[in-house]
Amino acid sequence: MEHEHVRAVDPAVADALEGEVERQRNTLQMIASENHVSEAVLDAQGSALTNKYAEGYPGERYYGGCEYADEVERLAIDRAKELFGAEHVNVQPHSGTQANQAVYFAMLEPGDKILSLDLTHGGHLSHGHPANFTGQLYEVEQYEVDPETGYLDYDGLADHAEEFEPDIIVSGYSAYPREVEWERIQAVADDVDALHLADIAHITGLVAAGVHDSPVGVADFVTGSTHKTIRAGRGGIVMTSEEYADDVDAAVFPGGQGGPLMHNVAGKAVGFKEALEPEFEEYAEQTIRNAEVLGETLTDHGFSLVSGGTDNHLVLVDLRDSHPDTTGGDAEEALEEAGIVLNANTVPGETRSAFNPSGIRAGTPALTTRGFDDDAIRTVGECIARVIDAPDDDAVKADVRETVDDLCAEFPLYE
Repeated sequence: MEHEHVRAVDPAVADALEGEVERQRNTLQMIASENHVSEAVLDAQGSALTNKYAEGYPGERYYGGCEYADEVERLAIDRAKELFGAEHVNVQPHSGTQANQAVYFAMLEPGDKILSLDLTHGGHLSHGHPANFTGQLYEVEQYEVDPETGYLDYDGLADHAEEFEPDIIVSGYSAYPREVEWERIQAVADDVDALHLADIAHITGLVAAGVHDSPVGVADFVTGSTHKTIRAGRGGIVMTSEEYADDVDAAVFPGGQGGPLMHNVAGKAVGFKEALEPEFEEYAEQTIRNAEVLGETLTDHGFSLVSGGTDNHLVLVDLRDSHPDTTGGDAEEALEEAGIVLNANTVPGETRSAFNPSGIRAGTPALTTRGFDDDAIRTVGECIARVIDAPDDDAVKADVRETVDDLCAEFPLYE
């Protein structure tokens, strides 16, 4: 992948860009929130729309010259409505966090109450962590997964909501490997007269493909990222009913953002079109299948998985049982040296620091995009086990690196 125009102006940045392409080509990207977009999406995101200010919404802009920006944004909106069956869609949020911010700003006052999943149990910073604006502006309490099963404790959530009386309940998670029962959470919200925000950032593509139940039409608000399992332009999305449409739009602009990143909106439009093709459902199904195979392989090698397995695109490994002296940070570092990139992650009942926790999170979206099938994923799982079994053994890491090189050659990226 050439960057000749950049190189002519700025060789240092060109070197970094080309280095990043080579890094992605020659290592296995297993961070669950990452994927590889198509070259069509890359083209759209690098387009001349990066030059265009388009504050406002299609047909109601604060600048002239927006006819093509309007066309692109309408395409993104219409395609998202078709994908998800949503009444109203806003495609302007710069990220999933800013999509969540828009809902909070639209519906809450400072000091209002949020009930969300604890970060160490699989939640997200933007759901109420004290380091995030949510934890600083709102009163936040958090529910948990069942420590014995690793599944969401729906009864505990109901009890907590009855006691806390939140203004909004947040569902949808960043490190939860099981399917979410949206209707059960909606019933809790109804019982305590709370709003319900379902954050599908990680599973946007799985929901779009129909391989994970959808909260659209169940929850009051559905937010998501558009660059993870759905492989569209990088950013966020908010879906809601017409009842809340104007409030959400005003909270995105001018409430929380200025001009939309129209080149990213173009990338979203292209990615949504790709997701409407029949092949995308096959991709989503294989993503889940690959995660299942990965989990089974790691289990066969003695690793403990939170909840015992997975229903979606990721597995969460608790190293405390099988490798009590190895932290998630140790595993992450050793695996990256062997060419496998994933992340350390907290686990339910975490006993270490969030900066060097007891688990690792591994996802299959990017490898599935490259064409990895059951057999290839099984090989990857075996490589992960070998490295974590001997994180300080350079010979093992070198041998695994050779296997990674072979896999990368067999399943090339951006040829």
